[in-house]
Amino acid sequence: MGLLNLLLTNPVAFAFIAIPLMYAIIFHELAHGYVAYRLGDPTAKHLGRLSLNPLKHLDPLGTLMLFLVGFGWARPVPVNFSNIRDYRKGMILVSSAGIVMNMILAFAALFLYSLLNPDQSGMVALALVIFAKINIVLAAFNLIPIPPLDGSKILAGFAPAGVQAALHRMERFGFLIVIALLYLGALDPVIDFLQQMILSLINILLPA
Repeated sequence: MGLLNLLLTNPVAFAFIAIPLMYAIIFHELAHGYVAYRLGDPTAKHLGRLSLNPLKHLDPLGTLMLFLVGFGWARPVPVNFSNIRDYRKGMILVSSAGIVMNMILAFAALFLYSLLNPDQSGMVALALVIFAKINIVLAAFNLIPIPPLDGSKILAGFAPAGVQAALHRMERFGFLIVIALLYLGALDPVIDFLQQMILSLINILLPA
């Protein structure tokens, strides 16, 4: 179900999902740009993309798709890897940054949730659980090694030149492949497995 339908039928539920989702995506993209900047590429900084302002990150088509069908995207933060001394290291670290950021946000939300009094927390507890869930889903989804998802770039950073070239050739069709696999439900078990792995890791780090 798209967010537009949820907005029309339940505005409160819409706010509880749309706002955390928007900022989970923004922090994901911001992490890419910040790590690239720290590694020597100022492209994102010069374009004003190291910002929490949603207008700097939202993609018109991606936002429309999110409202209509429940699946959307932000504008990718531009990275010029030629400005990074170690290309492979840069690709791995920059591509991992968004996933790690979503995992950190999920951990923080669940940590705060663990400190709450369950009898008095109400809406705050619900908001934290939703925010954690959204970030875990985003991290799991982006780990999938199909271009243009981050997982493919992490794989390319470790892979030999031939695999890198194959992933690069696939990138022009990768988005359509991802959409088709999502529509067919083929990625559901993969995303579920990755979510469980991420949640298990977070639970290990959470205080008992």
